[in-house]
Amino acid sequence: MVRVQTGFVEINGAKIYYEVAGEGQPFLMVHAGIASKSMWDDQFDFFAQKYKVVRYDMRGFGQSLPIANDYQRHEDIRALLDFLKIDHAYLMGCSMGGGACMNFALEYPDRADALIMVGSGPGGFSYDDWSPSPLDEEMDVAFQKGDLERVNELAMRIFVDGTGRTPDQVNPALRKKVYDMNMIALRNGSLLGNDVALATPAAQRLGELQLPVLVVMGDLDEEYIFKAADFMMANIPNVHKIVMHGTAHLPNMEFPTEFNAHVQAFLDKQ
Repeated sequence: MVRVQTGFVEINGAKIYYEVAGEGQPFLMVHAGIASKSMWDDQFDFFAQKYKVVRYDMRGFGQSLPIANDYQRHEDIRALLDFLKIDHAYLMGCSMGGGACMNFALEYPDRADALIMVGSGPGGFSYDDWSPSPLDEEMDVAFQKGDLERVNELAMRIFVDGTGRTPDQVNPALRKKVYDMNMIALRNGSLLGNDVALATPAAQRLGELQLPVLVVMGDLDEEYIFKAADFMMANIPNVHKIVMHGTAHLPNMEFPTEFNAHVQAFLDKQ
């Protein structure tokens, strides 16, 4: 077990909780919008054997309290790395966290050594025939009613169970872990400020990404993730894609051994 440094850093008025372990090339992990730093439990110790691994709770998630200030997630990344005196790092983000990592790589290209996008896509990406699923629409109704428990269960159906899978086909402990992480974020959501988008969204700037990029996705994830992956494959100069089978939005949590092997193989080439 590696020694873990923990603490809080104040960033634009928000107290952000972080953890650091290991030595070597810095490797930052940024969680999904339905999770917290704990989604990386099976990656944190593993990669800390070889790298200096950093993970944190974004504002309003996990142990980081929400604050009503406007902010930019990629600037929170910059401030955290500055505080930790890390000049450059590998970046891995899941879903919303992947978008934040990509924005950081675009805004600070000399500080990003490689980018791993897990179940994620570039900010501003859309496609003409997109339409909300019945579960998306039901979740919107539950939000309007303030029924956060129903919102959370529907989020589990969409992101954890995934396409064509029922709740009883998913590891119940994993499902509960994600449910509990997401409930914290849902309860804090109304207290959180606005994430300010880039002036020119990442989807229009993919050609600027000169670093190696790995796209990882589950074959049970939403159509949007498939479309985003295809878009990144067509527009990022140095990109590789891996599709993991039998998993949805959080492949690193369902199949950590396989996921870690894919990521390690990618990093070994850098």
